[in-house]
Amino acid sequence: MSKFKHFTLSERITLERLLKDACSFKAIGRDLNKDCTSISKEVRNYLIFKKTGSYGRAFNNCLHRFTCTKSYSCASPLCRNRYCRFCSHCSTHCDDYKIEACTLQVKAPYVCNGCKQLRSCTLQKSFYVAADAQMEYELIRSESRSGITVDEVEILRLDQIISPLIRNGQSIHHICSNNRDVIMCSDKTLYNYVDYNLFSARNLDLPRKVKYRPRKRAAVHFKVDKSCRIGRTYKDFLLFMEEHPDTPIVQMDSVEGVKGGKVLLTLHFLDSQFMLAFIRNANTSQSVIDIFERLYGDLRTDSFQRLFPVILTDNGSEFSNPLALEFDKEGNRRTSIFYCDPSAPYQKGAVENNHELIRRIVPKGHNFTPYNQEDMNLMMNHINSYGRRKLSDRSPHAVFSFLHGTDTLLKLDAICIPKNAIILHPKLLKK
Repeated sequence: MSKFKHFTLSERITLERLLKDACSFKAIGRDLNKDCTSISKEVRNYLIFKKTGSYGRAFNNCLHRFTCTKSYSCASPLCRNRYCRFCSHCSTHCDDYKIEACTLQVKAPYVCNGCKQLRSCTLQKSFYVAADAQMEYELIRSESRSGITVDEVEILRLDQIISPLIRNGQSIHHICSNNRDVIMCSDKTLYNYVDYNLFSARNLDLPRKVKYRPRKRAAVHFKVDKSCRIGRTYKDFLLFMEEHPDTPIVQMDSVEGVKGGKVLLTLHFLDSQFMLAFIRNANTSQSVIDIFERLYGDLRTDSFQRLFPVILTDNGSEFSNPLALEFDKEGNRRTSIFYCDPSAPYQKGAVENNHELIRRIVPKGHNFTPYNQEDMNLMMNHINSYGRRKLSDRSPHAVFSFLHGTDTLLKLDAICIPKNAIILHPKLLKK
């Protein structure tokens, strides 16, 4: 099968020709080297409906068009049709009019391109036209790449941080450099938001902005400082584990619901398959730091260092400040952070697999905004009480309790759920 998801114009022309030859979707898929479901979606997405008649007969989709004997229902002396069934306007004047739709259009191939009754049919027809499909595709592609990909909640959050500082005379660059863990946007992005009047602060509040003409900038500013990964790559992680083979590993990741909404931070203990989940209002570096500070305060130094000696995570921008995670406020090391290689989620496959249990309760694409931390604790209690074959049918809660004690579980608000009371379904968190 083709690895490219988008149809080209030549493929669409071939598709139109094969539909006219009444080929099946499977036959078309073999010809275009695509899955038959891709062919079906392409045809249904770009259908064109036409109200055309047949040779010598106008469009008429009345159910009684073959047996109707009414004449001159429109009461117009200029009507040239003796019988109303030969008129395309009978539907607006006849009380007995009932619409009839072609039953062949509700199943594959959904179009009339190759229909044998096309020349004699007077019903509404559907066609697939390659040129029109290509034009609509290019329009949708262009519109999807324009505009701002951020929701109102995120704009409101940024506005509450940035606008008061702008009114105090601070520049956007100064604001970004001193609040990078909270804002998580580049200077250019914030300037664009101000230009689009998304903030309560305006261009007039930026003294230098109104003095200069718009000009091009060749420099591209990256939000994530890649130097933070020096000495913390996956290769460094493997070398560290060779030197300390008995060190427990914790895998860290984020779970998004809807873009710009609340986000989960997940911490997965590899030895026990036990997972913690913390809800955050925004996917920022500061929100991750705040969770680590809270855990460090609740567990105390010895327990925290015993639970989190090594943390393996991905290259997300929310993990771009490893020093704030590795060291406490007094400068004492409390953990070691390492990063997976780019585009290599399999290097922390355990936490990725465990996310499937979260998706059973909060399906992908659903918003985390209605939930609070108590809801997430309830969800994780059910997930951690679920037996695993890898653990000889024991639950992660039981194994974690054996390794670290019940006192630690109480500090983490973890409670064991009876086996027959476990719910891994969206109804668990229904309000």
